[in-house]
Amino acid sequence: MVLPIYIYGQPVLRKESVDIPKDYPQLDELVANMFETLTASEGVGLAAPQIGLNIRVAVIDLDVLSEDLPEYKDFKKVYINPHILEFDDSETETMEEGCLSLPGIHESVTRATRIRVKYEDAERNEHEEWVDGYLARVMQHEFDHLDAHMFIDRISPLRRQLIKNKLKALTLGKYRCSYRTKPVRR
Repeated sequence: MVLPIYIYGQPVLRKESVDIPKDYPQLDELVANMFETLTASEGVGLAAPQIGLNIRVAVIDLDVLSEDLPEYKDFKKVYINPHILEFDDSETETMEEGCLSLPGIHESVTRATRIRVKYEDAERNEHEEWVDGYLARVMQHEFDHLDAHMFIDRISPLRRQLIKNKLKALTLGKYRCSYRTKPVRR
């Protein structure tokens, strides 16, 4: 089932998410719905707060980039209870980012190119590993959502000031996008 994406201004996007227990009900169905929603919205990542749930679950599908980045062919993964343990700040990269919860807004964001993460996979097996490249960027973006942050929190105050009217428009429901959304109700 395609779920609506919660838009900037929704309180759920600014609330820290919690780890889920091993017996979390209907997790497989939730993950399937998140992937279906991600595909329908043509994104590469989706975190649970973006569908209204403050739980530590994120899905990433990088297969759409495999023509340019062949290492991501068939890459489609769920991350359960993910946490970034360490940033290797010895090398950073600045790239433009967008977000399904911020339709029409794109800004340059500087992030570490390598991070150490821990998470559980779909079978609830635990992993701890170093991740680099584009996947590290997407993980940082999605896991930020789980910690009540958005990519606009990582831009300069000047850039933030320059997009202030666009952010206000989002909270007023004045935006266009091609996927189902849940705007702020006023």
